[in-house]
Amino acid sequence: MMEEIFLHLSGTNSALPAMVQILAEFASTDPLQFIPRWKGVLSRILPILGNVRDTQRPIFANAFKCWCQAAWQHSIDSPSHFPLGGDVMSYLNSAFELLLRVWAASRDLKVRVASVEALGQMVGLITRTQLKAALPRLVPTILDLYKKDQEIAFLATCSLHNLLNASLLSETGPPMLDFEDLTLTLSTLLPVVSINNDSKDQSDFSIGLKMYNEVQRCFLTVGLVYPDDLFLFLVNKCRVKEEPLTFGGLCVLKHLLPRLFEAWHSKIPLLVEAVKSLLEEPSLGVRKALSELIVVMASHCYLVGSSGELFIEYLVRHCALTDNNRGDLDILNKRVEMKIRAVTPGELRTVCEKGLLLVTITIPEMEHVLWPFLLRMIIPRSYTGAVATVCRCISELWRHRSYGNDMLSECKTHPDIPTAEELLARLVVLLHDPLAREQLPTQILTVLCLLAPLFPKNVNLFWQDEIPKMKAYVSDTEDLKQDPSCQDTWDDMIINFLAESLDFIQDADWVMSLGNVFAKHYELYTSDDEHAALLHRCLGILLQKVNDRAYVSDKIDLMYKKANIAIPTNRLGLAKAMGLVAASHLDTVLEKLKDILDNVGQSIFQRIMALFSDSFRTEDSDDIHAALALMYGYAAKYAPSTVIEARINALVGTNMLSRLLNVHHPRAKQAVITAIDLLGSAVINAAETGAPFPLKRRDVLLDYILTLMGRDDNDGFADYNELLRTQAIAISACTTLVSVEPKLTVETRNHVLKATLGFFAVPNDPVDVVNPLIENLITLLCAILLTSGEDGRSRAELLLLMLRQIDQFISSPIEYQRKRGCLAVHEMLLKFRVICVSGHCALGCQGSCAHNKQIDRIVFGNFSKLPSAFVLPSREALCLGDRVIVYLPRCADVNSEVRKISAEILDQLFSISLSLPRPAGSLISSEDIELSYSALSSLEDVIAILRNDTSIDPSEVFNRIVSSLCILLTKDELVATLHGCSVALNDKIKQSAEGAIQAIVEFVSRRGRELSEFDISRTTQSLISATVHASDKHLRVETLGAISSLAENTSPSTVFDEVLATAGKDIVSKDISRLRGGWPMQDAFYAFSQHMVLSVTFLEHVMSALSQTPIVKGDAYRVEDSQVDNNIENGNLQAAIFALTAFFRGGGKIGKRAAEQNYASVLSELTLQLGSCHSLANSGQQEPLRNLLTAFQAFCECVGDLEMGKILARDGELSENERWINLIGDIAGCISIKRPKEVQNICLVLTKSLDRPLKYQREAAAAALSEFVRYSGGLGSCLEQMVEVLCRHVSDESSTVRRLCLRGLVQIPSIHILKYTSQVLGVILALLDDSDESVQLTAVSCLLMILESSPDDAVEPILLNLSVRLRNLQASMNVKMRANSFAAFGALSSYGIGALKDAFVEQVHAALPCLVLHLHDEDAGVRLACRNTLKRVFPSMEIEGLLALLNTQSFLSDHRSDYEDFLRDIAKQFIQHLPSRVDTYMAATVQAFDAPWPAIQANAIYFSSSILSLSDNHHILAIYHAQVFGMLVGDLSRSPDAIVRATCSSALGLLLKSSNTLSWRAVSPDRSDSTSRNHDLESTQNQQIQTET
Repeated sequence: MMEEIFLHLSGTNSALPAMVQILAEFASTDPLQFIPRWKGVLSRILPILGNVRDTQRPIFANAFKCWCQAAWQHSIDSPSHFPLGGDVMSYLNSAFELLLRVWAASRDLKVRVASVEALGQMVGLITRTQLKAALPRLVPTILDLYKKDQEIAFLATCSLHNLLNASLLSETGPPMLDFEDLTLTLSTLLPVVSINNDSKDQSDFSIGLKMYNEVQRCFLTVGLVYPDDLFLFLVNKCRVKEEPLTFGGLCVLKHLLPRLFEAWHSKIPLLVEAVKSLLEEPSLGVRKALSELIVVMASHCYLVGSSGELFIEYLVRHCALTDNNRGDLDILNKRVEMKIRAVTPGELRTVCEKGLLLVTITIPEMEHVLWPFLLRMIIPRSYTGAVATVCRCISELWRHRSYGNDMLSECKTHPDIPTAEELLARLVVLLHDPLAREQLPTQILTVLCLLAPLFPKNVNLFWQDEIPKMKAYVSDTEDLKQDPSCQDTWDDMIINFLAESLDFIQDADWVMSLGNVFAKHYELYTSDDEHAALLHRCLGILLQKVNDRAYVSDKIDLMYKKANIAIPTNRLGLAKAMGLVAASHLDTVLEKLKDILDNVGQSIFQRIMALFSDSFRTEDSDDIHAALALMYGYAAKYAPSTVIEARINALVGTNMLSRLLNVHHPRAKQAVITAIDLLGSAVINAAETGAPFPLKRRDVLLDYILTLMGRDDNDGFADYNELLRTQAIAISACTTLVSVEPKLTVETRNHVLKATLGFFAVPNDPVDVVNPLIENLITLLCAILLTSGEDGRSRAELLLLMLRQIDQFISSPIEYQRKRGCLAVHEMLLKFRVICVSGHCALGCQGSCAHNKQIDRIVFGNFSKLPSAFVLPSREALCLGDRVIVYLPRCADVNSEVRKISAEILDQLFSISLSLPRPAGSLISSEDIELSYSALSSLEDVIAILRNDTSIDPSEVFNRIVSSLCILLTKDELVATLHGCSVALNDKIKQSAEGAIQAIVEFVSRRGRELSEFDISRTTQSLISATVHASDKHLRVETLGAISSLAENTSPSTVFDEVLATAGKDIVSKDISRLRGGWPMQDAFYAFSQHMVLSVTFLEHVMSALSQTPIVKGDAYRVEDSQVDNNIENGNLQAAIFALTAFFRGGGKIGKRAAEQNYASVLSELTLQLGSCHSLANSGQQEPLRNLLTAFQAFCECVGDLEMGKILARDGELSENERWINLIGDIAGCISIKRPKEVQNICLVLTKSLDRPLKYQREAAAAALSEFVRYSGGLGSCLEQMVEVLCRHVSDESSTVRRLCLRGLVQIPSIHILKYTSQVLGVILALLDDSDESVQLTAVSCLLMILESSPDDAVEPILLNLSVRLRNLQASMNVKMRANSFAAFGALSSYGIGALKDAFVEQVHAALPCLVLHLHDEDAGVRLACRNTLKRVFPSMEIEGLLALLNTQSFLSDHRSDYEDFLRDIAKQFIQHLPSRVDTYMAATVQAFDAPWPAIQANAIYFSSSILSLSDNHHILAIYHAQVFGMLVGDLSRSPDAIVRATCSSALGLLLKSSNTLSWRAVSPDRSDSTSRNHDLESTQNQQIQTET
């Protein structure tokens, strides 16, 4: 393989770099195999090195590095077979020269770096002569690379180390470099130490550490050759005020000191002095390096005497570093140019702490330096942060002590060691922080225990027993962090520890000496240091043990002077201290407080500052008032209960307390509120100790608190968190005050509730501030519940009042508000149960206890002799139904904690209810009681599961809760739950709303049968309200499902009525087409239509509702006005119509099936409603008709009757009377053809509908029935019923009904008509006399139709009556009436035969003049009818001449002239053949002169004139000639109608020309009249000629 590679090692081969790299990897991997072949490689590589391009040179340089490393490895692994002959050395020398002189001087940095790496490996293989010659060039080349980045500097350092080893530690000769020659190199290397770990990147960190170690190896190499020179060099560099050099020098000294210990042993004094000179160096990096060097020096016993203490103090000082004094260090470092990685105070502190402990534990020789010197390090203020480490070191010294108890005796021999009082005073105060770093409290307690022999003898045993307990309390810091009150508890433990220690000491002088030390130690703490507050309390508890009043008064003054009351912590510590002093010296403390209060703002400085600054006056006054208030409060708390009543009454009863209320800063407000709280607590404590007294002006104090906790508009510096803290403290104070006597008044209670309940809505952040606020609020509510009310009933009322006020938070969309509300309710129920049911006191005690006695006295004082029924609340007083529906949605909440608490609330409610006495009259079986307790037990099991297993399915838990509630709720409670469900179903949390819906469905399904109609109605209203307000579509659908379930399991009609009533109100009051999210009632209709069980029922109900819809005004003839309601106003009709539309469009397959099953009833009702809606349309109200047509169309689409839909679309909105009736007829016809099987059912419904009170509905029914009769051939008995109903309703009040019924009767199929002909004819006969002309017209038309198929025996009995009535109708103004009556009279002629012939001929004679006159009627139809009638009646008269006239042109023509010829011809026939009838004819004709038609008047004039002109009957002439002539003359001049005047003129001509005009001679008009008449006659004739033309 090597031979093949050698073939490719030529300068022209492009694979040469790759081959070289492979050989380099081969050498690194297997040096033993490569080195024997190295010569061959070099022999082929060297010839081409000169021609290698810059880009490839790093590859070749790296190869040389790898080959050299392989050679070194081969020499180590196999030194006896190292084949480094002369040829190889020659090749290496040549390559070395090329790399050094050419490649190392390249401009390409990569080439230079690679070359230096290779040269660093080659220096150990080349000859000594060549190396020495190369040093002047090689060293600068390497040092030049230190100007680059860290990685290149590391590579350069490695090469430099190899070079130093080769040049200084050669076994073949002396060092090639003098120390002076190395000065530049060492000066270059020294700053490199300072950049160690400059980057925080992990890879850079590794490189920095490697480089640091490599630099130290370089210095060690030099130190092995030139130790003294190097020591002096490093010491001098440390003294140079250049931080990188100083830092580097210290690091190198620390590294080399253990390694060159013997060579440098004589240099110890010089090193110590050098270190001393650096103790004040400001750089943290230098300080860190110096601290590490001190520890190394200590390990070699360099620290002795005063210098040793100096260095130990240096370590202690830096152990005390904290982040708080970092600013000072930053100022010191401000002028220092930082070229090394920044060292934090924490890092420096850690190094010093570890170093000091290391010195203490591992170096026994340091014991004499450390002890008792470390005791001095406890007292100084600047070393406070190092006390933990110092105490640990003392403990370690004591554990490893070499001379036993002599350590303590040695302390006494050193006058500069602190006294026992100083140590105790210092260490007790430093115990303050239980969570301090390095377990400070534990270390201090350990030292105190060890130093106990230094203190009075009596305290030793006490400490041996008490200190372990205190150490155990602070041992678990993680547990303490979870306890927010741990600081207060620990402070109290410290004070108790000190108090009991003082009690054990029993040395007044020593105690007073300790007090003096405490007073001096104020200088050790800043005013904002919490240790100062503890110092106040320590001094206070000490003064409590002192009987010297002057001493106490002096120290009180000192405490107040030293206290900075502007700082809340310090202020609180001072107040507690004053309270501790007041326990033994109450009057002394009160005198001091009064003196302070009287001098507020009285100093000259304060007065001057107040003149110029309101803020100064406010802040200073706030601080003083806050401090005074706290001091008064704690004085009352700690003072003996037997002496505080008068003091508290004096403070509250006068204006002293009010003077303390004028504060603005939040912390000051908190202080004043706390003081009031302490006053209340003092009253409570007095009561507990057997000295009770009422707190005067308690309500005023409550008002003070509520005022102080509010936001002050003028207070601009109060931040939100402080406001919350103030409110939390205020609520706690309110709790205290409501717990003292006297009891709260109702007004005060309501005022407190109104001011505090709103805190449930406070945002959740910051949690550490808000959580205590809420906890205090819940406690306050419980306190109000426990201390208010006269008995159980009143307390139950109060409970409900408070619970209802919390309901808004229970149902809040914000999770933390719901949780808070549930927590509050649960706690209140627990307290209520304890105090009202279980016989426990408010604090949980059972049986006879002091608390119970107090409560009995306060609460039940007036009821002790009454039965429990008068004291305990009743179950009804709890309103469980209302409460359950409030908390039930929370059992399905998204928050597991809320779900658990709400379940516990329900459990508490029913536990309480089952524990209360039942009403005297209630009848509850033992089975029901057992069932209730079983359900309650099941509910408690669910709660136990929730507490222990949070992974359980919430839906399963909720189902079990609901199942239990179904049993636990009484009937009345269930009703209340259902009535109040609207809010729950619209819960802001979707999951909860769904749960509430599920619960309602379950309640209804299991116990719906217990509900009354009223209950169902109210429940439906609640569900509808929830549906209307549901913003989520899914929730609306679920709520509608609940409504459906209610209808399914109770009374569907009641539910449907409420839904329709609501829909009607919406239609009247809202624009339902624009409702956001759609119209909820329409969704309800959809839900019913899609319900498998309810769809048919709902459809039937809507049909029933439509049939019972109130009557529209103007649409009732049978109903009195008082019973008439406006249908548009209440919207019932519209609601039912909309319901139908929604049913047909949204019912799907289920709705379609229901519609098919009720096809007849639906269609019938829709048809009837067409009548009602058309009546509204006629009055201008078109909307109902449009909606009904929409519903009708939807019905057609639903059942697939497309043809009927087309009919409705075509003629539906035509509101003319006949048009809509015809529309109904078309619909009936369409149904009869498309659905013949439905006709009978429809007809049965419609026959009943004819009895409805609504006129238009009866008309619609009659219209439909009249059409269905046409197709009733196969209906049998149904037809009989229809005929009977139609016959009965021909007397209906509505003319339309009468004529439609008649029209239906005549449309009976021909196969059945003969059976009913007589009956129908009787109806027609009756209706011919109807008062309504349209009915008469229909009767005449129907008579014509029936006569076509009527048998003789049916017509003959009424023939004459028909004839008479028809003759009466022949004079009707209605054209159709005249035409049909004439035609019907002619049709009767077929029956005027036989025995009735003569009688009928008489009728013909009576009707003949009218027939003749109307033969030329204005209407062509009338003329044709008369012509046909004459043709039919003339044969019965048996006059040939008359029959001959029927075929003449004059009879058949419609021209006037022909008609007049006919009149003359028929007059001749009458005179000739019927002379006896002429008189009758003339009488009838003369009557026609007054006819309303001009043409008939003209006809009568001409006909009468023709008879007179042709008659020779003197009787006739005598009677009628003069009359007719006079009328002709009068009409000729007066008639407005031309035809009348023209006919009069012609008729006069006939009369004048007649020879039979006997009376003409008797008439002698004067000349003027004659002239006038002639003139009129000529004018009339001219007009007649013009008209005919």
